[in-house]
Amino acid sequence: MDIVNTHQSEAWNGYEGRHWADNHERYNTLVSGLSGPIFEAAAIEAHHRVLDVGCGAGQTTREAARRAKVGHAVGVDLSRPMLERARATAEAEGITNVTFGQGDAQVYPFPEQHFDVAISRGGIMYFADPVTAFANIGSALKPGGTLVFGCGRESDDDQTGAVWAAMGRHVPLPDPAEDDAPGPMTFRDADAITAILTKAGYTGITAEAITTEAVLGADPDDAADFVFGMGPVRFWIRDADPAAVVRAQDAVEAALVPFTAAGAVTLRGAGWLFSAVRG
Repeated sequence: MDIVNTHQSEAWNGYEGRHWADNHERYNTLVSGLSGPIFEAAAIEAHHRVLDVGCGAGQTTREAARRAKVGHAVGVDLSRPMLERARATAEAEGITNVTFGQGDAQVYPFPEQHFDVAISRGGIMYFADPVTAFANIGSALKPGGTLVFGCGRESDDDQTGAVWAAMGRHVPLPDPAEDDAPGPMTFRDADAITAILTKAGYTGITAEAITTEAVLGADPDDAADFVFGMGPVRFWIRDADPAAVVRAQDAVEAALVPFTAAGAVTLRGAGWLFSAVRG
């Protein structure tokens, strides 16, 4: 298995990947607001072959397989723990037209001109060389094939900033303006993303601003525990004073109280829905 995004591989095959696999239902709920827009734009037909990039625990791959009922869906991800969960869930649900492969989509040996559609629900922000990665994904699409993905967006409508503001008053967090590592913070500018896709050979590129709802937990205490268990947060606070971490978690819990109703902590999120055509 060729891997060029080695740091991401270490993270997704270490604690971060295990945390996602063990809490896959919670993470699916967290990002589920992107699913509807992605599948509507992807317009998967019964005979289609679908590629799911950064498929994680496979929820979107399984949904793609259900829609491509006489076709096939392939999910690719770096994370062995998440793929094990994906395969087990697909088997339990009796979905047979789905396959999962472990690998780095930037260099993965996809079959040439094989897929009708490629999708990704937040799994395309982690490439060291995004132009090369998107070109490789494009090579797997048939001419005229569609790429559809969702990612984050900077917006005053995004209420998740309340979490990071509360946390950042007590522990050091990365500065988005200075953080150029692959990830959500560096993949929010629509013009920059469009330029990447254009260089990678795509045409017909569109970016639609969408608003989603993210459920973090059943109550503020539960939601704060979940946030502080996330891989990136654990990485950010790894050297912080333990007492400061406790204060930060208490602050996040307090910040989430206004967003709590009907047995759920729900925050409004902002995202981009991108569509592009293989040239």
